[in-house]
Amino acid sequence: MRFISEDHAYNFQNMILKDQTHPKDLERFALFYIIGGNEDLFSKRHNLYDFKEHSIKPECLTDGAVDLCSSSKALVRLAFNLYNGYEDEYTSPRDLLGNLDSKNHLVALHAMDLRFGRGLAQERDIEVGEEYEVEFDF
Repeated sequence: MRFISEDHAYNFQNMILKDQTHPKDLERFALFYIIGGNEDLFSKRHNLYDFKEHSIKPECLTDGAVDLCSSSKALVRLAFNLYNGYEDEYTSPRDLLGNLDSKNHLVALHAMDLRFGRGLAQERDIEVGEEYEVEFDF
């Protein structure tokens, strides 16, 4: 599995272990991959996902309880959509991907590949630093 940094790998594993996610649950893997790949979202993970109920908190996008910038909201919407098909008026590809910087765009692309069981065919042309290959035992 590819990660954009060691912190991303750690954040992802932290959430997978806390949630006790089944190794074949690609929906949650994609969700946690996105949340773990963005430090702002990772710091707000408890506002985005209920680890006791094992469920997303879509109200976080509208209730004002957590401060999310437009690119963070786009990542959360994408993560929720990959998790359970969540949709609202802002889940078009343009809304989800159009405001992302290179790093978050790469996180989004990798999460989509992960969700649908596909590896990246070739390295992307986006340069954001070294990628880390990390193996986990589940």
